[in-house]
Amino acid sequence: MAAPGFRSGFVCFVGRPNAGKSTLTNALVGQKIAITSDRPQTTRHTVRGIVHRPDGQLVVVDTPGLHRPRTLLGARLNDLVAGTLPEVDVVGLCLPAPDRIGPGDRWIATQLAALPDGVARVAVVTKTDLAAPGRIVEQLAGAVSLADQLGFAFDEVVPVSAVSGEQVSLLADLLMALLPEGPALYPEGERTDTPQALAVAELVREAALAGAREELPHSIAVVVEEMVPRADRDAEHPLLDVRCTLYVERDSQKGIVIGHGGARLAETGTRARAGIEALLGTRVHLDLHVKVAADWQRDPRALNRLGF
Repeated sequence: MAAPGFRSGFVCFVGRPNAGKSTLTNALVGQKIAITSDRPQTTRHTVRGIVHRPDGQLVVVDTPGLHRPRTLLGARLNDLVAGTLPEVDVVGLCLPAPDRIGPGDRWIATQLAALPDGVARVAVVTKTDLAAPGRIVEQLAGAVSLADQLGFAFDEVVPVSAVSGEQVSLLADLLMALLPEGPALYPEGERTDTPQALAVAELVREAALAGAREELPHSIAVVVEEMVPRADRDAEHPLLDVRCTLYVERDSQKGIVIGHGGARLAETGTRARAGIEALLGTRVHLDLHVKVAADWQRDPRALNRLGF
């Protein structure tokens, strides 16, 4: 039974691609549970991060960026977000402070206007470290005006910087106050319920995105084929063998991912291995392979095989 006044529930962040949702999720949780990139549409799965506090438990749901889909993958990601919104207690619309509110933001706000009674709505002006104070004030006013035009009002409007940490604690307080009273939903100390294999695949994809050309990121998908302890290692010196396949859509993209003499793929492996070892708490031997799955973003069978 929950202590009197203890609150718990789910908060979902939505917004255009590259609105800072994943970085904000990580800042609230206090550790990295969602991959980040300066490329839009990095997030492809719902990722839940758990914030433990004496007065409650806040479950933050990071979702893919809502956008006008050009592929079947894009349509499925939008459907994933649409299915999540009515199931949470609070929806936070992320509006980057440096960017003017545009048609994409308005379209997303219409989804918030249609939410059922009982779902609170919060406007979060993100990336305030990249904007002048006057621009931040304009964005806050723009958020209020946007909701007013659509016939609803935000329960809270707050500016934050996930990078500098400014007002992240305040945002957590405001979100917690909007949650219903109830018991903890996850055990103490648990930070995410993302399966390890999916988390590992995402770390590999994040590492691959870091050095990829502009046209490539949406064409990369990663599947963990195997995660097994090395049999000849003792308990004091464990080693986990992790084998992953990176899928791209064309042979030319395969060459980009591998790089001259395999240099780019090796760099991806080095970067990803550090994150995986930190995640799993053990040494890892990472084996990466690259394959072509022609036009997988538009192929229903390929999407199903790749977990979308």
